[in-house]
Amino acid sequence: MRIFDADGRWWDLPAGEKNAITDVPGVTVGHATLRAGRARTGVTAILPHDGDLFRHPVPAGLAVLNGFGKSAGLMQLAELGRIETPILLTNTFGVAACVTALIRRAVAHNPEIGRRLPTVNPLVLECNDGRINDIQALAVSEALAAEAIATAGTAFEQGTVGAGTGMRTFGFAGAVGSASRVIALPSGETYRLGALVLSNFGRPGDLRVLGERVKTPREQRTDPEDKGSIIILYATDAPLDSRQLGRVARRAGAALGRLGSFWADGSGDVAIAFSTANRLSLDGTVEMVERLAEARINPFLQAAVEAAEEAVLNGLWHARPVTGHDGLVLPALGDQLSRS
Repeated sequence: MRIFDADGRWWDLPAGEKNAITDVPGVTVGHATLRAGRARTGVTAILPHDGDLFRHPVPAGLAVLNGFGKSAGLMQLAELGRIETPILLTNTFGVAACVTALIRRAVAHNPEIGRRLPTVNPLVLECNDGRINDIQALAVSEALAAEAIATAGTAFEQGTVGAGTGMRTFGFAGAVGSASRVIALPSGETYRLGALVLSNFGRPGDLRVLGERVKTPREQRTDPEDKGSIIILYATDAPLDSRQLGRVARRAGAALGRLGSFWADGSGDVAIAFSTANRLSLDGTVEMVERLAEARINPFLQAAVEAAEEAVLNGLWHARPVTGHDGLVLPALGDQLSRS
């Protein structure tokens, strides 16, 4: 369902059936949410396909827009251009537990990892939810990460759930959000591109919704600085190689600018794009893959901008007001827009 721009005056490309990253066939998403005591955090899992990702990785590209972050697995992804585990999103201090969970999962499927076989590259990305969650409690566990993977499906919640539970965007609550676009090429082929974001960025008062500034209600404490981050994931069923996927990922920056962000000094802004069209092989010698002609890539670059912008807005719309571990209250964008 399209929440924003129902009359199609802001975005040009049509959304997919679910308007979510899971419009790309084979992609699934799951959450594990922890709200107990001073914990308001969680894990979100994105699976490019339901097979053995270690033996059949997918091509991927990376764009680090601003590198203030503590993610795991980005260096090898940039070098090899592939993803070989589920992608986990969590808080900054939860990365280690999620890395361990991904290693244990991969070893369970391939017991010779690190021995006869190469080591696995666990991919975990993070944002700091410490304004809402008591991040020093280290509440994210291997079990929570495993739960997020186990619950992955084509239908999933958006908003203040999973890794988005304690996040903060332009002074509003959350969140995890998603959107998708359908791309019809002149030759007749139709492809999908979806985005999923873990949104935790932006200075209060800077948010633009379809180009219009939206004021943030007064918070209990003043915090005029942008010290947050955002992770943007793209999936497509088009046959793009890792270099082309890197080009797609870099367009995330245009989406953030349309929303009112300038990628502040302390913001970790990372985008990853992967394709499900060509499953690679750990055991092969020569791989025969299709690749989109470079002259046909422009609609995918436009789709990347539109889908990421809408994914942030969708996540904020679905978020619910959140009270932090120390009493800070974050309002919901949906409530603000309903009053205006």
